[in-house]
Amino acid sequence: MSTDPINTMPIQQLIQMVKAAEQSKAREIRLDINQAKILALTLGEVMARLHGDLEKIIDSKLEKLNEDQIIEVNMDSGAW
Repeated sequence: MSTDPINTMPIQQLIQMVKAAEQSKAREIRLDINQAKILALTLGEVMARLHGDLEKIIDSKLEKLNEDQIIEVNMDSGAW
């Protein structure tokens, strides 16, 4: 998985648009298809990166758990 920085500018622009609309008491915001497409691709890239990072964290925790786990078995003949 790539670790290149993600351009989050489309997400920041959406947040600014929502803030401006809220301050002006607008009832809606509009995105043209190009803005919407770029925003969707950026959100997809961010979510994919987060999912990959989460999988790495879980895998490393499972590996550490398996390494730290010690199983000891003792057997005796009992009182025969």
